[in-house]
Amino acid sequence: MKYLFSMLALFFLQMEIFAQSTHDISGIWEGKLHANVDIRIVFHFAKDSTGHWTATMDSPDQGVKGIPCGDVSLGGDSLSVQMPSIHGAYFGVFASDRSIKGKWNQGAQFDLPLKKVEKVSTLNRPQTPVPPFPYSSEDVEYESTDKSLRYGATITTPKTGGPFPAVVLITGSGAQDRDETLFEHKPFAVLADYLTRRGLIVLRVDDRAVGKSTGSFSQSTSLDFVNDVCNSVEYLKTKPGVDLKKIGLIGHSEGGMIAPMVAVKRNDIDFIVLLAGPGEKIEKLMAEQNAAILSSQGVNEKAVQSFRDFYPSVNESIIQATSMEDASARLSKALDEWIKKTPKNYVLATTGISDDSTKNKFTMKMVGAMYSPWFRYFLAFDPQPWLKQLRCKVLALNGEKDVQVPAHSNLDGIQNALENSQTKDFEVHAVPGLNHLFQTCKRCTVQEYGLLEETFSPVALQMIGDWMDRHVK
Repeated sequence: MKYLFSMLALFFLQMEIFAQSTHDISGIWEGKLHANVDIRIVFHFAKDSTGHWTATMDSPDQGVKGIPCGDVSLGGDSLSVQMPSIHGAYFGVFASDRSIKGKWNQGAQFDLPLKKVEKVSTLNRPQTPVPPFPYSSEDVEYESTDKSLRYGATITTPKTGGPFPAVVLITGSGAQDRDETLFEHKPFAVLADYLTRRGLIVLRVDDRAVGKSTGSFSQSTSLDFVNDVCNSVEYLKTKPGVDLKKIGLIGHSEGGMIAPMVAVKRNDIDFIVLLAGPGEKIEKLMAEQNAAILSSQGVNEKAVQSFRDFYPSVNESIIQATSMEDASARLSKALDEWIKKTPKNYVLATTGISDDSTKNKFTMKMVGAMYSPWFRYFLAFDPQPWLKQLRCKVLALNGEKDVQVPAHSNLDGIQNALENSQTKDFEVHAVPGLNHLFQTCKRCTVQEYGLLEETFSPVALQMIGDWMDRHVK
């Protein structure tokens, strides 16, 4: 799934006229925003052709890059940067030519000292595999069976023995690279490394229009991604050392929705592993997801319940619309009806809406994100019929602290469906203390993903590996 810069309160810093400055701010300035957690903020300053300062801002720990800045004012020992797109601003005073003591303003003030750096700091990701590897790792490219698409991928193979069980990794929602890179975490690289060391061949693939893969992502749906996985399985079957009777799929999040679809469509899938896969209608899951995320951020529970009760109207506005304009009109009408009967502080806490302007911005953002071929198909999807048709072995895991695919309702749905399927070889587990990315979490919010050093819980990795030993090898 995709993540947005999350502070939404409105603030405009009043500017003053500055004296001429002798400071050169060109280049990269980095600091840590000292709020409830420390978040890296990076400004990139340059002069345009007219000699005026321009800037963009990154928030690497939140996966946000290239936010355009507004006015950049430099005078005397002072620097001010306006951020109208996120209703924020920065004001600082030079402590030296390479350091600034300042404040970030976005509804509230937070300390944000900046230092000039040669490059943006990298986060500590100790689990990311680095060569040399005790197995073969090869970057490959291959075509779809109809020759219309080309895929970039990495295949890892144990050096001795064989034939080996083999698995295709399937990424979550959004355009992902083969490592499912997010906040400098590379969970699929970690997973592939672990499983290959335990005797499996692993193929991990760039999504459409990402990396070395061709095609259009924005105009595709989950059905198209099913075909992509089928093409990857066909390629995997051509590789030496693959045990053709032990081919499987591991899907994360939306990948956990796609894996059962592929397994039902084909007769050569021996096993699947669902990591935070959906077990209930996506429309219901999305309402639960929004409620869980709001609760994790400390929003009043009555406000959360009010928005959760309203959320089906958001989905209905998108699904029934015949155009983006129609979707906007439907959602705007639904919002008006909800706002009339809802306390203003509940509306503000859950949507950021305080007046017509912020309501219009909320409407545009929701429609822009949801009115697409992929989302409309996704929103109407029910995983139950697919899960009930499964014949292969299944392992389903969720992090117990997952706020994107809440564990208990979705695992209950998977459990119930599998009990009514043709497979009798399945396990379903909620893993304590883990979030949607299978990290050991503390606050267990979406915003925390990039702040954690752990990429993939060793406990979850071992559960997958041990299950493979018992049920696949």
